[in-house]
Amino acid sequence: MTIRFDDQVVIVTGAGNGLGKCHALEFAKRGAKVVVNDLGAARDGSGSSSTAADEVVSEINDQGGEAIANGANVADFEQVSSMVARAVDKWGRVDVLVNNAGILRDKTFAKMDLSDFELVLDVHLIGTVNCTKAVWELMKEQQYGRIVMTSSSSGIYGNFGQTNYGAAKMGIVGFMNSLAIEGQKYGIHVNSLAPIAATRMTEDLMPENVLALLQPEYVTPAVVFMGSQDAPTRQIIAAGAGVFARVVISETPGVFLSAEQRDADHVASAWSEIAKVDGQVELQAGGEQTMKFMAKAAAEMGISLD
Repeated sequence: MTIRFDDQVVIVTGAGNGLGKCHALEFAKRGAKVVVNDLGAARDGSGSSSTAADEVVSEINDQGGEAIANGANVADFEQVSSMVARAVDKWGRVDVLVNNAGILRDKTFAKMDLSDFELVLDVHLIGTVNCTKAVWELMKEQQYGRIVMTSSSSGIYGNFGQTNYGAAKMGIVGFMNSLAIEGQKYGIHVNSLAPIAATRMTEDLMPENVLALLQPEYVTPAVVFMGSQDAPTRQIIAAGAGVFARVVISETPGVFLSAEQRDADHVASAWSEIAKVDGQVELQAGGEQTMKFMAKAAAEMGISLD
């Protein structure tokens, strides 16, 4: 099976360099009409330039594809709305949104100004929300849409000096989880990428021999799959160095404490049992946790929930 995007319109944010550029080129290669969005800012989010996006569009056009450049700041909803309107005016629809745009302002939390924390949240998390909001009603009307978020191991697992970035990236996972549930009846699938790649964002963080293994092109296949008609929904796919994995957030079975035991001392005493991973499960919605806890408590107390 060959995945194709003929007659489909794909928006890729932050597509002037690195991962976004690779994503845009591959979607175009597979027949998509592509909006190449890039503010053209530096790695820390300062400045702007249309050069990078224009060069990617030229490359796509030279290869026989069809693309337009757009310089919208994803943190500005009006600019994002105008970007989507332009795509619809030109091509009539939007089928795939790849939320890729991002910046870095790494510092330890003790040394970080709140303005740097807020800006990273604005670009990564609110930028993702803005772009998704701008296409959501359109995708509902179409009864079809594929939205790819970009999370990170820094958000899922944590990373030194990236409290702002990690908070934004884990926020994106929470956004995805709820949005996927809401979009299911409209044929909208929502997934997240957790990439490992050598880009402007990571060039100072890893040695040269490691960076050589982490080409952005090795990540893009996961994004193309998540943008395809047969994509799953509500999944996190980690990708890098030719390796692809599914990230799962799971919960241990838990321990029931009787009324007489419900204090911090007994929680501490039971912690080793509470933390045991044997029998842990992946929950699909917040309500499942409620039902799990109620069922466990009822069983321990001899109460029927029927």
